[in-house]
Amino acid sequence: MRVNKATCQDLDRALSLEWLETNGRGGFASGSVAGANTRRYHALLLVARRPPVDRIALVNHLEEWVEVGGQVVPLATNLYPDAVHPDGYRRCTGFSTEPWPTWTFDVQGVPVQREIFYPHGRDAVVARWQVKTVSGPLLSLRVRPMLTGRDYHALHHENGALFPQAVIADGHVSWSPYSDLPSVRVLHNGTYRHQPDWYRRLHYPVERERGLDCEEDWWSPGELVFHLASDNPVWMVLTTELIESADVAALAEEEQRRRARAVARAPKGNPLVRALWSAAGAYLSERGKAQTVIAGYPWFTDWGRDTFISLPGLCLAPGRFDVARQIIEAFATHVSQGMIPNRFPDAEGQPEYNTIDASLWFVDAVGRYLEATSDERHVRQTAWPAVRQILDGYRGGTRYGIRMDADGLIVGGVPGTQLTWMDAKVGDWVVTPRHGKPVEVQALWVRALTVGEALATRFEDPAYAARCREDRERASSSFRARFWYEAGGYLYDVIDGPDGDDPSLRPNQLYAVSLNDGLLSHEQAKRVVQVVQEHLLTPVGLRTLAPTDPRYRARYEGGVTERDGAYHQGTVWPFLLGPFLTAWIKVHGKTAAAKKTAQAFLQGIERHLGEACLGQVSEIFDGEAPHRPRGCPAQAWSVAEPLRALVEDVGVTGIARRPAKLAGGRSRRTSRTAPVKRSRKKGGR
Repeated sequence: MRVNKATCQDLDRALSLEWLETNGRGGFASGSVAGANTRRYHALLLVARRPPVDRIALVNHLEEWVEVGGQVVPLATNLYPDAVHPDGYRRCTGFSTEPWPTWTFDVQGVPVQREIFYPHGRDAVVARWQVKTVSGPLLSLRVRPMLTGRDYHALHHENGALFPQAVIADGHVSWSPYSDLPSVRVLHNGTYRHQPDWYRRLHYPVERERGLDCEEDWWSPGELVFHLASDNPVWMVLTTELIESADVAALAEEEQRRRARAVARAPKGNPLVRALWSAAGAYLSERGKAQTVIAGYPWFTDWGRDTFISLPGLCLAPGRFDVARQIIEAFATHVSQGMIPNRFPDAEGQPEYNTIDASLWFVDAVGRYLEATSDERHVRQTAWPAVRQILDGYRGGTRYGIRMDADGLIVGGVPGTQLTWMDAKVGDWVVTPRHGKPVEVQALWVRALTVGEALATRFEDPAYAARCREDRERASSSFRARFWYEAGGYLYDVIDGPDGDDPSLRPNQLYAVSLNDGLLSHEQAKRVVQVVQEHLLTPVGLRTLAPTDPRYRARYEGGVTERDGAYHQGTVWPFLLGPFLTAWIKVHGKTAAAKKTAQAFLQGIERHLGEACLGQVSEIFDGEAPHRPRGCPAQAWSVAEPLRALVEDVGVTGIARRPAKLAGGRSRRTSRTAPVKRSRKKGGR
């Protein structure tokens, strides 16, 4: 992604464009193309002390000036309540995300380049500057790091508890402003001057727009001075690691090779697939000795539902099978009462199991993993016991009233809870409770029983296979008898709820088509896809409620209550394009024309890659044009589901794979994934 001079020097536009660097440990660096921080989550050195959680912001910004010919020229930009100072964006002549965030500035006719990258697996951020001419005047660069030292959801203010001293040595300096946080070390090839100062009332306009506190104070310990020449790149490494030196050139070389390897297997002829393929790696992170999926940046960590909806697109489609296995095994160890966690807390504490669908998405992912890899040994050892616990837990009953009813369908919900992906809650107000039998949960249950039967057959347990088959046939029969809403020509969203059957026109019904073959008649399936296309489809995703519904909210804006009230009441979710494309191909066939039309549904997403967080896909959009991007600017399943559908359904692939068959089941290419979202406690929405 490249940004031209005119856009870089258009402050409002440059502030709206964000960049993101992740380290595979839950840490990240992010900011705006303009250079100014516009939200509390923008920072350079932001690390996870217990990857991927317990995140803290340590270094938020670098203030830079170049001295040439007796003049001081700023490169940085900051926002204050009534001022923009300094205004380095006015000298920016270009920005690129390749191979990492890179700016070029015109300093009195001399082009100066700044780069920032976060090496994979390291709690260290590299900043590097270089004059981009063969010859030119000697320039002096001064850089002031701006520190906070806070939980990444919080804000920092001037206080007397901060310890202002520095430990200075040749080539590195360290500060420990707060005793309960890691020290910040800076390795550099310049000279350090210790000159502590406070920068007060930094203004974050995105936080103000979201109805939250929006001002912060930064502490700056001192200044680093470098001499810039055409043959002399200067650099600094900001880190919490106990290292004494760094070979920045070698770090950059290795990181560039790693990124090139990550996309080397992506299809060459499809720019959207290559872009999503490249974006997918940002969401994979360590959790202990295994791997997990970060739901979104900047404020989400790993959530069970998001993880297993995203796993096929992030891991199976690009061939990251070892990562998929580690993710499955990591969550399998946390099965409790037939459920996997929906969320691991940011701080110490027990996992949260408040979801009716995450465990069923886990089962779906296990089935897909085995279909893609034929890895019977690992599935038998770890995943199969977890699958059985989940199926048996849902049959016998588990938390929140979740159980298999007499008709074979799954019922769940207790007052004051939100269990499906449509889980916004403000205080005691559950916006979309959906208690009873939600449509996508039944589709997931039928799919889970199919996987259970296939695994039991494969692992030589015919009695369990027969039980799964019988339960699936009963659930399928009940679904066909109960869920068709004849008056509307589509499926009920929920049946047997406290207020009866709910005919709200929502996208959840797509899973009855995308996850299973034959759950609906072909005509019913085609009608479902048609109704969704007519009422819910937009260029960037699917609305969560039809505009004809009196509860429909066209804009996602205002304070927390207003935004949460719109979150699933019309707001557009791009990840739903995944099941929509799968369902579209199923009812229209895998003809060249159908595939071309299906791919055209993603043109809005392709355009969106050049706005908001560059190269990434936002969490949500407004329900009406111009469909402004909202929520997290980088969301895992927003990337994963379109990518999965392009590879599996449209058939764009660069990996030679055989669609292995589950014993007694369908080809890997005949059933698909993906649904739906959450109540985010910190920073979210």
